[in-house]
Order: sequence, then structure tokens, then C-alpha cells
Amino acid sequence: MEKLLFPFVSIVGQEDMKKALLLNMVDPGIGGALIKGEKGTAKSTTVRSLAQVLPYRDAVEGCVFNCDPTRPDRLCPYCAEKLARGEKLPSVSVQMRVVELPLSATEDRVAGTLDIEHVLKTGEKKFEPGVLAQANGNLLYVDEVNLLDDHIVDLLLDSAAMGVNYIEREGVSFSHPSRFILVGTMNPEEGELRPQLLDRFGLSVEVKGDKDLDMRMEVVKRRVAFDADPAKYTAACKAETDAMRERVTKAREILPTVETDDSIIKAIVTITTSFGIDGHRADITMMKAAKANAALDGRTAVTKDDIRAVAALVLSHRMRRRPFEEAAFDTEELERCLQSI
Repeated sequence: MEKLLFPFVSIVGQEDMKKALLLNMVDPGIGGALIKGEKGTAKSTTVRSLAQVLPYRDAVEGCVFNCDPTRPDRLCPYCAEKLARGEKLPSVSVQMRVVELPLSATEDRVAGTLDIEHVLKTGEKKFEPGVLAQANGNLLYVDEVNLLDDHIVDLLLDSAAMGVNYIEREGVSFSHPSRFILVGTMNPEEGELRPQLLDRFGLSVEVKGDKDLDMRMEVVKRRVAFDADPAKYTAACKAETDAMRERVTKAREILPTVETDDSIIKAIVTITTSFGIDGHRADITMMKAAKANAALDGRTAVTKDDIRAVAALVLSHRMRRRPFEEAAFDTEELERCLQSI
């Protein structure tokens, strides 16, 4: 029996966290999200409940790698071979899902394994898919990402950036598509991520428990109502959940038509330069996030308001800071940059 998740649309507050996740749903090319915060701030609940509002996508029926039949350049070796033989790839519409990575996962469990003995006996490659195969076309969730071994984190980030999982054992290699949205959650009290890994996450959010009494009361009331009758509570949120999924789906459809002009690009590079951000990853990510924000609002032109909405999400984890120093995002500096354009 499937366990019902607390509805995404019923989560109180935490607007930045929800926005960071939704922007990645609209444009997976943003590069995922890192959510940092103390325990009990609905980090895991929010990410897991995102499964309810994820859009539908085309996939090759029966393919363990969830290949997209509309993208022949992103097929696994098995689907590519069928296509080369002139066979048709049967398509089915499936809802994206949240694939969770266990904290104790080994490299073989994540990347998959090659059966070398089978290769030597038959000359044919036999690959046992891992988590990265399941994650293709979906959202990969890593709870307590800061406690994962560094080489596993590197493997995840490399696959997310390249869109391909490459395995080599004893001189035998195999690769398959692995395009996914990487979402990590962590409690900073349990240790930080290395700075070079932080930069690889497209967006970052720091969540805190709400201090407003009315908001805290609402959190308690909703949770108690859900726990008393999960099915009834979920059913009451169905219309709002369906509307949110439809909003994300429409945003994905109009995203290719969203336009930016030189004034927007100038504003973005002015901001990243003013904040002392190294490299160009932040500039490109801010552009993608601003476009996704416009699409989520149903618009086809990026404005300065879109930049305002995403700037802190893009820059907060990339700003230079001294050891033990809190990195506070300077909204006044952001406004000065935007007004100067």
C-alpha cells in the first residue's frame, strides 16, 4: 500500500525552497538545488511531496533507462540499437518521480555494475543498472548530502552536469543517459560541503523555522489534520495539486519562447561582478532561473523582477566568506545594481 505524502501545495511558508524546486522542474538545466537548514524545517517533506506536482514526460516503454523517444541523441545503447535496426520505439507517458539515494549507497549501487564474467564468456556487455539509471528523466533526492562520501558526490554532480553515466571496469566500458534534477538537503550543524561542490548546485536555499505565531499554528493544524486522515486531507488538496502540476507543465512548454534582451544580460553580469562571483556559472544559472521564473508566471519576456526573484537563490552559496562567517545576501546591493542599468 502506497504511503500518502503530505501535499506540496499545503506546506506553509518556505517560499524560497518551493520556488527553487519549481524553477528546476521548469528547467532542469538550472542545475538542481541544495537546501540547507536545521532539523524540523520540512526540507525532506517538501522534496518528497514534490512527486505530486511533477509533470508527465514521454519515455520508451519497457526501457530501464527511461529513454526519451523524442531525443534520438539521448538514447541508451539498447534503444539506439533498436532504432538502427529500423524498429520503432513504443512511447508511453509517465509522470516524473522522486528517486531517493540511500545515504549508505556504494559506488556500484549508484553507478551500476558491469558483469565482467559475462563479457568474457559471451563477448556481450551485461549491465546491472544503478540509481543513476532510475534517475534519468526524474528527480534524484539525496538527504544529508553533506554526509555522503566525496567521491559519490563527485559522481552525482558529474553525471548531472554531463547527462551521461560512464562506467569502466577491467577495460570494458558502458554509458547510458543520466539526465536528472539533483536535489540535496543537509543540516549545516553536521558539516559543510566543500566550496567547489557547493558551486556545482544551481540554486541554494537556507531554510529556518518560522517565528510567526500564526504561521506556526497553521503548520501544526495542517499536520494534525493530515495525520488524522491522510486520504481525506490529500483529496481536499487535489484540485490545487492538479493546478500546480498544470502550471509547471505549461511553464515547460513556453520556456523555449521566453526571451531576454541585452539589458537583462547586462544586469545579470553587473550583479555577479559586484558580488565578486568567480567564473561564469553563476551568470548562466541566473539567466536560466530568471527565464524559468518568467515561464512559471506565464510570461515570455524576462524582467528585472525575475532577476530579483532568483538572485539570492543563485548567489548565496557562491559568495566569498571567511571561515565561521555567515554569508548574508545584500539585497540593497542587488537593488543598486538593478537601478544602475
